Amino acid sequence: MQTRAPHVVGRDREVTALAGALGRIRDGRGGAIFLTGEAGIGKSRLARYAAGQAYDRGIRVLKGRGTTIGPMVPFRPIAEALLALFRGEPPDDAALGPYKPVLGTLIPEWHDSRSTTESVVVLAEAVLRLLASVARKTPCLLVLEDLHDADAETLAVIEYLADNLEDQPVGLLATIRTEPGHALELVHRIVQRGAATRLDLHRLTRQEVRQMTAACLESEQIPQELCARLWTDSAGNPFLIEELLHGMVSSGLLVSGTRGWQVVGELKLPVPAAFVRSVAHRTDRLGPQGREVLSIAAVLGHRFPLSVVQRVTGTDDRQLLSHLHAGVAAQLVTPDEPAPDWYAFRHPLTADALLAQLTPAERADLSRRTADAIEELHPGLAGDWCPLVAKLRLDAGSPDRAGLLFAEAGTRALAGGAAGSAVTVLDRAQRLLTGEARADVLDALIPALAETGEFERAFELEREIADLRGLDGVRRAKLHMRLARVAHLAGRFTDGVEQVRVARTLLGQDAPDELTAQLDVNSAYLTLNIPSADRIESAACLARRAAEAAARADLPDVACEAWQLLGIIAREQDIDEANRCFDSARALADAHQLPIQRIYALVRLAGNDWLASGDTAALGRVHDEACRAGAITVAYNVNAIMALQHVLTGDYERAEREIDSCLEATGRLKFHVLTRYLLMVKATLAGHRGNRAETDDATRKFEAVAKGGAQEVPLCHGLARAFCALLEEDHALAVRELDVAEAKESQNPTTFHLSGTHGLRVLLAVLDGRFGWSEYTVLVKSSAAGMRWNRQFADLAHAVLLGRDGRRAEALDAFERAQDAAAPYPMARHLGLRLIAREAAEWGDPVTWLRAAEEHFHQAGIPAVASACRGLLRQAGVPVQQRRTGTDQVPKQLRGHGVTVREFEVFVLLADRMGNKAIGTRLHISPRTVEKHVASLIAKTGQPDRESLSAYAAALGR
Repeated sequence: MQTRAPHVVGRDREVTALAGALGRIRDGRGGAIFLTGEAGIGKSRLARYAAGQAYDRGIRVLKGRGTTIGPMVPFRPIAEALLALFRGEPPDDAALGPYKPVLGTLIPEWHDSRSTTESVVVLAEAVLRLLASVARKTPCLLVLEDLHDADAETLAVIEYLADNLEDQPVGLLATIRTEPGHALELVHRIVQRGAATRLDLHRLTRQEVRQMTAACLESEQIPQELCARLWTDSAGNPFLIEELLHGMVSSGLLVSGTRGWQVVGELKLPVPAAFVRSVAHRTDRLGPQGREVLSIAAVLGHRFPLSVVQRVTGTDDRQLLSHLHAGVAAQLVTPDEPAPDWYAFRHPLTADALLAQLTPAERADLSRRTADAIEELHPGLAGDWCPLVAKLRLDAGSPDRAGLLFAEAGTRALAGGAAGSAVTVLDRAQRLLTGEARADVLDALIPALAETGEFERAFELEREIADLRGLDGVRRAKLHMRLARVAHLAGRFTDGVEQVRVARTLLGQDAPDELTAQLDVNSAYLTLNIPSADRIESAACLARRAAEAAARADLPDVACEAWQLLGIIAREQDIDEANRCFDSARALADAHQLPIQRIYALVRLAGNDWLASGDTAALGRVHDEACRAGAITVAYNVNAIMALQHVLTGDYERAEREIDSCLEATGRLKFHVLTRYLLMVKATLAGHRGNRAETDDATRKFEAVAKGGAQEVPLCHGLARAFCALLEEDHALAVRELDVAEAKESQNPTTFHLSGTHGLRVLLAVLDGRFGWSEYTVLVKSSAAGMRWNRQFADLAHAVLLGRDGRRAEALDAFERAQDAAAPYPMARHLGLRLIAREAAEWGDPVTWLRAAEEHFHQAGIPAVASACRGLLRQAGVPVQQRRTGTDQVPKQLRGHGVTVREFEVFVLLADRMGNKAIGTRLHISPRTVEKHVASLIAKTGQPDRESLSAYAAALGR
């Protein structure tokens, strides 16, 4: 009979909590619950109960588990759970957008060779979006068991889900043993910040042990001595209670009679700490061959494939199935659905108990034979087989072979984007290997540590490199090149230069192009970030040399990096040259199928087009391509640029939505560089609205995440704070902010050119007399001055200089060019009109310009500039309309002409061809006053006579 409890016993608190969680999922409010406790305490039983309750409530259940056939396999439980979605009606992939290709890592049906590898955080966001998409039709519960065995990447995805499920009809239920490790530490952190609930399952009480025993034996007539012994020997562990009861019933020690269950003979039970004996007793009943089958299965892990067991034992199908059926009957193993060729131990303790029965020699022999069988059945050891065979070779006493296999598994994990797992496996490999083989492992381990952000651990490996014996200079140099790349990623540019120096010394003068190309491109990126008088020229020289060497050595990825850097450097002086460089990188990426390099080249080409013309069409096309390829980072880069464009073009509400949306995503995904850029855009938005408090607040937030040399610092001063000062009519402060921006830009190179150095600062310096023709000529020679945003201010400065020289026609031509450049930027255009109006009295139409500017800034709610425009109009001796109640009723066309509220009231009645007396009667004013208003309207609107004015009023009314 089955000696298992048919229902959950002693878990009332947990059952109530799970019921509440399921109810919240139905209401659209998800969350995470972690079931923790020792092995056998009932976590899986409670998880099965929750899954059954979820089914009953119409909640879809997706299940996966962390136990594998051997060492950790990245994302296994997540992938197992998600694959269940494709056994019925596939989910709607259209709603996933660019996240669909990212999910190809987990879902074979969606794998695309064109997809780019993204971070684990991006994959976690993709999983979240997939679950949310599925849950729009049916709420779902994700059940993940045995996460104490899960890999680092799976744990990262789980943490991300726990933090972001609150607003989704999706629940996460996970089981974890209370054993020291990363999984339990993660649960503690998540629960501590309130992102999940932890239900720690305690051992059953004496009374609950009795209840469970009665449930297992389906009788209330239980011998008292049995309950007492079970309580003592099981220590309240439900799994051990069932195992002990099963052993007693199977052995005939406990029998059912007319008076209920009775103990036959002396009640002797193995102590719970020696659970091995219970398993040994049952395996002995299976005979030597049956015991061998299960021992081989235990060597494989908690789950095992029949094909491997059969190859090791040499038994035929009938014998093997006979042994397995006996194991199922003994409640040792169970079919591992839905995989038909796989079985699993009923509990992980069973496999551990079986291994404990083996002598070291027996275990080593079984491990060797099993590894041989797997290599025969699966040449190449694809997927999970490689780390499993590595573990078996280590158990078999072959550390060298094990180390090589661990190295191969780690390299594969790194290529698949699972850097955390790669670090774990590669670190194990490098401890087993020596010489060249160990150097190969370090060559992969160093970049893996960089991917996981463990920069200090990577630099500590420098000592390991020094200790490697028998290693030639070239191999050592390659490892130092790896460390130089890590130093660049970590922002430790000086350390990176030192690593390059060491590598060059080791290589000597006759190094091959393959190595010098990589050294030079690394050195170029490092040099560009270290302040010095010739850093730009030095970086360009190194990048050019790297591109030439990479071409000779056929290293397209290195050549792409070099050409992109050359384009970035060239952009300030010659945007056409920059485009040629980016085109070279794109052509190489196309020819050698380097998708991420291709997309980055396209983004930079589109960015140049935007800077030169103000047109974002190319950026939109690249964004679509990045989404199709699953290049999430690139897509958000483009979104951030578009947010800045919305600010510059005055679409502030759309900019605010874009910024907030992107900041939420980049914050979750930990895209720190993009978050920094978006905070700069947020400060710019506040500055262009003239909101000092919000500008200062956004700047503080930016400074909190920016390093001293962050390239966005000049933009924060010149594009955000300086504009805010101008909208406050504090021109002296604006000049100081622009000077700070220029100083920051000269101290540290930047790839951003809109801080004002080549535009707004030039105009203000010309206006206040600090710059003349010589300074202007030098500054506008750069390509940056020709970028559309900068060009509008540079052309205004040109017009002022020409006007001062009395070259009126040329000044007007320069002014018109400035207006053409400023057409997409309404706030900047009107600010320019206000700034140059005083200078334009001799060659321009300052009155018209000031009226247009006053109207714009009044409508925009920028009172300081609107008031300044009115003051300048009064100084020019021009009547200025009063901004009184009702002004907003005057159409924009008429407000631009300076039409007052009273004049507009007369204008409306003129549409009906009314005479002065009738209009005066209607408005309670004298006919003479009406006549004065009509005359003023004729003058302001430029109409030739009263009849034309009436016709204009009628047309405008329509």
